[in-house]
Amino acid sequence: MKHKPETAAFSLIRLRKLGLQNAKPTKKKNKKMLACLGRKWMRLSTRNLKLTWNFVNAVDASRTIVRGTTAKERVDTVVIGAGVVGLAVARELSRRGREVLILEAASSFGTVTSSRNSEVVHAGIYYPPNSLKAKFCVRGRELLYRYCSEYEIPHKKIGKLIVATGSSEIPKLDLLMHLGTQNRVSGLRMLDGFEAMRMEPQLRCVKALLSPESGILDSHSFMLSLVEKSFDFMVYRDNNLRLQGEAENNHATFSYNTVVLNGRVEEKKMHLFVADTRFSESRCEAEAQLELIPNLVVNSAGLGAQALAKRFHGLDHRFVPSSHYARGCYFTLSGTKAPPFNKLVYPIPEEGGLGVHVTVDLNGLVKFGPDVEWIECADDTSSFLNKFDYCVNPQRAEKFYPEIRKYYQDLKDGSLEPGYSGIRPKLSGPKQSPADFVIQGEETHGVPGLVNLFGIESPGLTSSLAIAEHIANKLLR
Repeated sequence: MKHKPETAAFSLIRLRKLGLQNAKPTKKKNKKMLACLGRKWMRLSTRNLKLTWNFVNAVDASRTIVRGTTAKERVDTVVIGAGVVGLAVARELSRRGREVLILEAASSFGTVTSSRNSEVVHAGIYYPPNSLKAKFCVRGRELLYRYCSEYEIPHKKIGKLIVATGSSEIPKLDLLMHLGTQNRVSGLRMLDGFEAMRMEPQLRCVKALLSPESGILDSHSFMLSLVEKSFDFMVYRDNNLRLQGEAENNHATFSYNTVVLNGRVEEKKMHLFVADTRFSESRCEAEAQLELIPNLVVNSAGLGAQALAKRFHGLDHRFVPSSHYARGCYFTLSGTKAPPFNKLVYPIPEEGGLGVHVTVDLNGLVKFGPDVEWIECADDTSSFLNKFDYCVNPQRAEKFYPEIRKYYQDLKDGSLEPGYSGIRPKLSGPKQSPADFVIQGEETHGVPGLVNLFGIESPGLTSSLAIAEHIANKLLR
C-alpha cells in the first residue's frame, strides 16, 4: 500500500512523546525523528520510548474513496472518546481481533472526567442490586485489581469507612450494609464508633461500615497502560506507510485533536464526519475533512455523548436520555506533616453524590470532596464543546469546613486550599432518584453496529474494564 496523502483527508504529522520518568530513547535517531516527522518515518522501539500520535491527513489509500472534496474511509471499529472507558473498550475490542480507531477531540487521552475524580476503587456498595452500576462495579473492581497487579500499576487496597456521625444516620448506614451484601461485596463489617475510632484516632463517629475491598490507584498510569497495551505505531519503509503492533493481534490507532462533527445512518451503516480541531475555530461549525464508514461504533464521548448522539441522523432522538451536569470541587489539606487518616473516610451519601469525603492519594496528598453543584442551563452545544467552568471558587471552602468537621473535628481554619473540579455526566437531576448507566445497542435504537454509553459517572473508573468486557461480548457474539 503506497502512501498517497493527496487522496486522503488525514495524515500523520507528528508523534507526541508522553512525559514518562526514565523514558529515554535508546537511539539518537529517535530524538532526531521527533523533530523531522514531515520528512521521513523510521521504526521506533516502544520498550523505552513511549509514543502516541495525532493524525491529520493519512489513511490507508487502498480503502479511501474520494467524492468531491471529502474523502471516505472504510474502517472496522471506531471508539469515540479516549477517556478511561473508551480506552478500556478499545483495548478489549483490539484484544479480540478488531481493528480499532480511537477518535479524541482533545490533544491527549483522559483529559476530562477521567482525570478529574477521586481515583478511588469502589467496592460496589451504594448501587441498587442487579443495576449495571452494581454489576459493573463489583466485576470491574476484580478486573481492575488484577490488571493493576499484572501490569504494575500503582494502587493500594487501603479500605474505606463510611461513617454515621449521628444516631439519625444509622438507618442509612444499615441500608448501605444491606445493599453491599446483596451486591456480593465481600468483607463488609459494621463497627461501633469506638472500633472505628480505634482504627482512625482522629475520626469522630457513632457507627461505621468498613469496606476492606475499597482502594486507590494512579488513574493516569492506568490509562497510559491501556494505551500502551492496545496501540500500534507507524513505520515508513520502502515508500510504504504501515502499522506495526507491539502486541500480536492488538490493532488500535489513536487520532487526537479529531472531533466527530455528526453522523448519519446509510444502508444500515453509521457514517461519521470528522475534522481536525486545531484548524477550525468552532467544532460545531467546522467542515468535515473525512467521512468514516465503520462496521462498529462505540459512542464513549462522556459529557458530550448525548449531544453527539443527537447529531446522528437516522438515530431516533427519543432514545437519547436527557442530560444533567453536576460540578464537584476538591480541596487539598495543607499544614499537616502526616495525613490524618490512613483509610478512605466517607460520610453518608447526599443527593447527587457520595458526600464530601477524604481521600489520601498514593503520594500522601489529602483531598476533600467532591461537593455537588448542579449546573443550570447547560445546552447541547456547551456539552459537545466541553465549555464547562472547571475553576474552583475558594469561597466554596466555607461550605466544606462544617461538613468535614462532622467526622474530622480537628480540621484547622485556613487549612483547605483549592484543588481541582470535575463534571459528572448525570442522567437524573436535582430531587430525582439516581439513574443507572445506560449502554444502548441495536436492540434498543435499531441502528446496526452502534453502541451509545450514557451517564457513565461514578463508578465509571472502577467499572471501566467490566464495561469493556460487556460491550465486547455484546458486539462480537
